[in-house]
Amino acid sequence: MSIAVIGMIAGMALGFAGYFGGFGAFLLVAALGALGFVIGRFLEGDLDLGDFFRTRNDKRR
Repeated sequence: MSIAVIGMIAGMALGFAGYFGGFGAFLLVAALGALGFVIGRFLEGDLDLGDFFRTRNDKRR
């Protein structure tokens, strides 16, 4: 199992533990799962943090 999947599962588990029930819980779990997935991809090295902060006018491409 990859680190990204483990991070996603951990985020979802924290979402269930932090707030259980209703549509708000669904949104919280989805957000924490996505955050865990992104952090996992970053830790694996598949995602560069600079990808989020580059402007459209960046000429390094």
